[in-house]
Amino acid sequence: MYNNLFSVGSVTIHTYGVMIAIGFAAAVVLSYYRAKAYGLEKEAVIDIALLAIVFGFLGAKLLYVIVEHEAFFADPLSVLGSEGFVVYGGIIGGLAAAVVYCRKKKISFMSYFDLAMPAVAVAQGFGRIGCFFAGCCYGCESTFLGVIFPEGSLAPAGVPLLPTQLISSAGDFLIALVLLVYARKSKIKGNVGALYLLMYGVGRFVIEFFRNDSRGSVGALSTSQLISIFIVLGAILLYYVNNKRGIPADAILAKNRQETPAETSKEKEKDIS
Repeated sequence: MYNNLFSVGSVTIHTYGVMIAIGFAAAVVLSYYRAKAYGLEKEAVIDIALLAIVFGFLGAKLLYVIVEHEAFFADPLSVLGSEGFVVYGGIIGGLAAAVVYCRKKKISFMSYFDLAMPAVAVAQGFGRIGCFFAGCCYGCESTFLGVIFPEGSLAPAGVPLLPTQLISSAGDFLIALVLLVYARKSKIKGNVGALYLLMYGVGRFVIEFFRNDSRGSVGALSTSQLISIFIVLGAILLYYVNNKRGIPADAILAKNRQETPAETSKEKEKDIS
């Protein structure tokens, strides 16, 4: 819609990049603020956030290269230099980096997983607004709620298109709100993260039916829909495993149960994975 925000000399500031930056900053502030209430290390929040943005970026680009492998082999530099990314690659890359970091620091990954997921949803919400301004991730033609993108946008110009970017953004912010409320009531560690995977996976699977941009396919499903199926199944399995293990959530340990520091430390040592 408005891909270029402004230019300073030969440098152009893109709205998409600005919204990504705002989303990242909002996610870090939210996680940092909540870390104290959950008895978690605020410094670890910053470290994980920096690792997540780097490896999330690499993961998102790598999955895009895989999805667009034919174009990549034909012209590698064109694909690598494009604005194309796949969100699921970013999620996987960021989570992988967080797992490695937590294992190295001998801190509970599940604790920071629960802490970060509402913030991740917030960041995604801002990111999708950036997609709308850039014109990527556009929807199918529709006279109902259709938005006409201008020339120079990544979306086809002059055609009313369903603003799937804004629908996705609203869904991401809703997920964040649900997770924040659920986190205050969840009694089992890891279930906030599992709920994020479940809600995002279902939402992404559904919204893919209304998108009309080129994003790869596997049979009748888009690449993201196929990944969504595994994400949802993984969320259900994770929820089952979490409840089987029965490790109390950090908020419960810190507030409601009022356990002694020794008891809290013992529970955290139990859940280093």
